Amino acid sequence: MKKIILCAICAICSFTTVNAQKFGHVNSQEIIQAMPEFTKARTDIEALAKQYDADLKSMQDEIQKKAEALEKEQASLPANIKQRRETELQEMYQKYQQSAQDNQQALAKEQNEKMQAITTKVVEAIKQVGQAGNYVYIMDMASGIPYISTTLSTDVTTEVKAKLGLK
Repeated sequence: MKKIILCAICAICSFTTVNAQKFGHVNSQEIIQAMPEFTKARTDIEALAKQYDADLKSMQDEIQKKAEALEKEQASLPANIKQRRETELQEMYQKYQQSAQDNQQALAKEQNEKMQAITTKVVEAIKQVGQAGNYVYIMDMASGIPYISTTLSTDVTTEVKAKLGLK
């Protein structure tokens, strides 16, 4: 009788352990790239980058014109005017460099903010799919994990896409 009870307990424990170990995997990059928010964010970032580039190009053209004018008139200018124009040119160049750095930082910040919102939305959808499917763990294949068994793990990428309303 004790052996039967012990066998029954072992069978129940092994059955619960097998059910509790439900794993899934997802490709978040595939999901993100399918999102309209990602396409819009990329378009917005590219437009902002073009605007910054145009502003810098305008500044660069102005510096170039002033440098050429100074070079042509250099021999005929009095020393104090020549010095003032060289200082002005140096200040313009420093302003150009500062603007380029500021633009790069602003672009990176904008990109991070837009991607953070998209990533948060994807993570939330993964959590919802995980809870609905009683998954113990859902691994992201895009995170560089060296190996995920696709036979012992369920691919939930399509479920997450469906949760986000994507095809």
